Amino acid sequence: MSAQPSPCMNPQQQPTEQEKVYQWIIELAHPDTRETALLELSKKRETDLAPMLWNSFGTACALLQEIINIYPSIAPPTLTAHQSNRVCNALALLQCVASHPETRTAFLQAQIPLYLYPFLSTVSKTRPFEYLRLTSLGVIGALVKTDEQEVITFLLTTEIVPLCLTIMDSGSELSKTVATFIIQKILLDESGLSYICQTYERFSHVAITLGKMVIQLSKEPCARLLKHVVRCYLRLSDNTRARKALGQCLPDQLRDGTFTQCLQDDKSTKQWLQMLIKNLEPNAVQPPGADPRQIGMSPSGS
Repeated sequence: MSAQPSPCMNPQQQPTEQEKVYQWIIELAHPDTRETALLELSKKRETDLAPMLWNSFGTACALLQEIINIYPSIAPPTLTAHQSNRVCNALALLQCVASHPETRTAFLQAQIPLYLYPFLSTVSKTRPFEYLRLTSLGVIGALVKTDEQEVITFLLTTEIVPLCLTIMDSGSELSKTVATFIIQKILLDESGLSYICQTYERFSHVAITLGKMVIQLSKEPCARLLKHVVRCYLRLSDNTRARKALGQCLPDQLRDGTFTQCLQDDKSTKQWLQMLIKNLEPNAVQPPGADPRQIGMSPSGS
């Protein structure tokens, strides 16, 4: 059964952009019109789209249905480009909901991110899977970018840290960058830093993964990815036990000027690296509590 025109549309005149959005949201509830509606709505980033999506009848269920429908195609890995594009349009709408202050709490309470974790667990290197992983990471990245305590509290009850570390170890450069950004944001929160440094296993997993990334970056430099790696190291050095361990295991490439050319135009990352080396000096004194999320941050340097 086809979706009926929205009652707010006058058949005698062309619908406004707002009326089109209302109609597409209605069409999400109908399988025969959903794909086009997903595509059109994913292009819209109005500030009020998220509340309309979350509060409209059946829309959240329709988006979850799009996600669940893909599960059989990830194991064994048979995902096609068309399937990937369609589910990523649904994920783009969920990212919109995750980013909005009016819908973020309900989004977390419904535990929507957990539905994305099977996508983050995939290992296929094909383009459809890489696009799926990257878009899924984008939803989590949108959550942590808000710097809200409730986000970190929720994520620490899930498997997001090991999932991100796996992608940091073996993903594409862009996926590695987003995954490292997520770990950075978790570390910048006090509860996140405490969680990572609570056990040797957690800390060593993070430190080993970062170390591998530094070695790879010394061969294939990427300033944007290096920025997040250095920031993670610097934040780890705020923890006494982690600082002592880093004094022994920090990669030589971060000490010997390997990245001087890569960082020549990046003042904030150079500052972070200098602070890191200084923190790891014997008998270094830690400065009193500035907000770690703001240290050396330029307006665009998240």
